[in-house]
Amino acid sequence: MSHRVLLVLTSHGDLGGVRPTGWYVGEAAHPWEQFRSAGYDVDVASIAGGVAPQDGLDLDDPAQKAFLEDDHIAAQLADTPRLADVDPASYDAVLYVGGHGTMWDFPKDPDVARVGRAVFEDGGVVAAVCHGPSALLGITLSDGSSILAGRRVAGFTNAEEEAVGLTEAVPFLLQDELVARGATHVPAPDFTDHVVVDGRLVTGQNPQSAGSVGTAVVELLG
Repeated sequence: MSHRVLLVLTSHGDLGGVRPTGWYVGEAAHPWEQFRSAGYDVDVASIAGGVAPQDGLDLDDPAQKAFLEDDHIAAQLADTPRLADVDPASYDAVLYVGGHGTMWDFPKDPDVARVGRAVFEDGGVVAAVCHGPSALLGITLSDGSSILAGRRVAGFTNAEEEAVGLTEAVPFLLQDELVARGATHVPAPDFTDHVVVDGRLVTGQNPQSAGSVGTAVVELLG
């Protein structure tokens, strides 16, 4: 039986009044490329359902082009299922795709927490890339602890946020909030490929890390 992976997308499209935002296409496409190569089934869902706002589209990137032109993915992106309607028992892994939009809806959404907790406690893999680890801020396990407590993680750094000029636009700094939940944030140089694996939790620092996040999930699922 093939493994199944769920990609979760933000539905938030406004970057603090600065410009439009959403889910970062490469951060879905590059892991998807790894999952597809491994023979996995991949589904997409978003917080609000329907068409989720995109950011970072680059059709010169073969992975993004293949992702958007894949019949199964294209059909889902045209009208994404609401995460509230997703049964996490169907999936061996969940990947919270990044993009600045996640900073507004991922941390507070009850279904982000529900799906992540269920996959993790059922022995599956929880993964996130760039700003996607904002999803982990709201995931509390059945014993009452944060999924982040005592774990090593990566995520978009304060230095990277400053480098893109959005420190004042985002509602919080991801690095600081990960640490506040009890995680050890492990940074690498700005905009370099960097993934941290701690048990069945996989996190990537930035868009450059997306493909490696996919590879790490594949290795964990065996």
